Amino acid sequence: MNLPRHAEIWLFPYLKDRLRKSVRSTKPKRAWVTITDHYEPLGMGASVETALGRLARWRDRWPSIADDAPRDAAGQRPQYSFFYPQEEYRRDILDGIAEMVRLGVGDVEVHLHHDIEQGPSFILKVTEYCQRLAGDHGLLRQQDGRTVFGFIHGNWALDNSRPDGRWCGLNGEIALLRDLGCYADFTMPSAPSATQGRVVNQIYWCTNNPDNRPKSFDHGIEATVGGGRQGDLLMITGPLGLRFGERPMPRLETGEIAGYDMPTPSRVRQWFDIAPTIGDDIFLKLFTHGAQDRNIEPLLNGGLDNLFRWLAEEADQRGIEVHWATAWQIYQAVEGLILDHKNVSAPAVCVTEASR
Repeated sequence: MNLPRHAEIWLFPYLKDRLRKSVRSTKPKRAWVTITDHYEPLGMGASVETALGRLARWRDRWPSIADDAPRDAAGQRPQYSFFYPQEEYRRDILDGIAEMVRLGVGDVEVHLHHDIEQGPSFILKVTEYCQRLAGDHGLLRQQDGRTVFGFIHGNWALDNSRPDGRWCGLNGEIALLRDLGCYADFTMPSAPSATQGRVVNQIYWCTNNPDNRPKSFDHGIEATVGGGRQGDLLMITGPLGLRFGERPMPRLETGEIAGYDMPTPSRVRQWFDIAPTIGDDIFLKLFTHGAQDRNIEPLLNGGLDNLFRWLAEEADQRGIEVHWATAWQIYQAVEGLILDHKNVSAPAVCVTEASR
């Protein structure tokens, strides 16, 4: 049987996790669902006119899709997290995304593509970008007196994890993200890339390697109910596994939503089976590149409508409460569990600019 490239990194941990979940003694009670979009309207050298047209399509359709979708157990509409790249910053594009945030159906977090990076320049980029998002657009939020953010690394190369050192170059990135206010990383899974970590289908804590070797997230401590904070950075990962039945050879499942791989009821069932859990809660982090031309129309013309309907139906069939969440709200739910807060429930709906 031919396996996906670099399966030697994650296949054994995946099989071990499948065995563990198959014998768990209790059934999950809640499912938290978030879509993390590597939202790059200027990607692939697109003109500003093209980028603004892509954004306009999302502003036109996404709020309506959220309004028409099934409400979750707390009565909330589906949410959407736009991880917008620092290097593509434009005020007019961020103002457009912020309009959707103020409608209560989305949020913005930090995305970054870089190469041959150095510590001081990375610190400056992230600091100035967060200041812009917060000060100029009313985005992000404050925790413990500082601005905090969720993070997705461009080209999957978190913590200089590519073997050739490209598309990052910065060892010690985990500790820098911690110090800059990153509340959680949402990059993984990255398979079939060699940047994929060995910890799969878990929410876990990673700690920067003491000698600043790359890929510190290759190992860590699983987040548990009442376990508290156990490292430098929380890793909130999406489902990773093998998908059978569609082709003669198994297909890689990473929770990606794309024009070439749209959601199906069978995929939704598998996500519920393999997604990370903490106690009685499932955490389902999906991802997409929603500003790419090949994905915009499939997502906005039925793909997202079907996705939320099938997710709600699957949760109902399993007797599980479903909660639609932004990346930040997923983190809040995780934090409530690891700090053993009683009566963990749906976080508040995204706040408006005026109340941040």
